Amino acid sequence: MKVIMTGGGTGGHIYPAIAIADKIKRKHPEAEILFVGTERGMEKDLVPKNGYEIRFITVSGFHRKKLWKNLKTAADLAKGNRQANKILEEFRPDLVIGTGGYVCGPVIRAAHKKGIRTYIHEQNAYPGVTNKLLEKYVDKVFVSFPESEKYFKNQDKLVITGNPIRKSFLVCGMNNSREKMKVKATEFVILCFGGSLGSGKINSTMVRVIEAVNGMPDTRLFFITGKYYYQKVCDTFKEANIVLNENINILEYADNMHEYLSASDLVISRAGALTVSEITACGKAAILIPSPNVTGNHQYYNARVVADKGGAILMEEKDLSDEKLLGIILRLKNNKEALNSMSEASGKIGRLDAVDMIYDHLGI
Repeated sequence: MKVIMTGGGTGGHIYPAIAIADKIKRKHPEAEILFVGTERGMEKDLVPKNGYEIRFITVSGFHRKKLWKNLKTAADLAKGNRQANKILEEFRPDLVIGTGGYVCGPVIRAAHKKGIRTYIHEQNAYPGVTNKLLEKYVDKVFVSFPESEKYFKNQDKLVITGNPIRKSFLVCGMNNSREKMKVKATEFVILCFGGSLGSGKINSTMVRVIEAVNGMPDTRLFFITGKYYYQKVCDTFKEANIVLNENINILEYADNMHEYLSASDLVISRAGALTVSEITACGKAAILIPSPNVTGNHQYYNARVVADKGGAILMEEKDLSDEKLLGIILRLKNNKEALNSMSEASGKIGRLDAVDMIYDHLGI
């Protein structure tokens, strides 16, 4: 059996694809799985790192403001179509699965024309343009949130699966994670991160929050800045002559995010679909700060789903301040009942069987 996985750009598109590929490999060790992405996206590094072969095509997104740039986009699309066809002819897959990003378009359309079974997965509550356009070319549309159903035309194709997340997030326990990270059972653990690339706005706000939490008894804070911002954050403390106590841990990146998430009591983060799915799968209370700089404001809708059900507090970036953020942190730290209620609500939203449901509908 041969399978092509296509998707790319950010970890939110790539990690679900890897989770699906891993599931197929567990069920069919003999299966050949090939990823198709672009050389500009994170898939270039993440896919080989997880043990899969990847090939690249040329494709770019349409520009709504600088229309003249769409001449290059059209040329890229034509080239990408030719490259996708060549890959399909050489690899001859039995099915193709797309998990989002512009790269899915040429691959899914070409596979459909060749009579190959095709599937897409939509991670966000507000679907991306590519997946909405690809709906007519696929056998099934897997969606993470019931709230996204209304944006698709063919309801018969829809399957609500949740977002496939890596197995490590499902088997990681809080006690084991805290033991590995040398965190006491009695400590209140805060985890803050701004997505795979980091967030300048969240980071600048957290610098001031950290000053207040620095040295606070029975409190640990893990702050993952993103590689781009790490040195800048460290320099800010140095220039202000602020010496950080042992309860503050600043990291540029974490490969073992499942352990940090598992060990935490409260998560402060953006609201990418994968992040939201991992938080809710682990049943964690969260303060979600959606990025306003994403297509269709989809992170707001992801956060809204969790906030409306009591699992998170939604704070839009325009309302973000160190005073407000610190106030919420301290209120939840000192109100275990409210914190536990949020955690319970979060856990009820989380889907642990998403990758199993997707596999069951592939017919392999």
